[in-house]
Amino acid sequence: MVILLVLHALSIFICYYIAKYRGAKARFWGIMGAIFGPLAIPFVLISKSVDVSE
Repeated sequence: MVILLVLHALSIFICYYIAKYRGAKARFWGIMGAIFGPLAIPFVLISKSVDVSE
């Protein structure tokens, strides 16, 4: 049980920081990491960044 909690916590941080680095919505991807765990990491890697010029 503890391993699952640690795995989800790591997924939250990984998704958040990858999204922040790539310019995507970091809070959204942190939540997706909390909901889906490690399954969200590949999706944040292929997500598009947010274009702030529009």
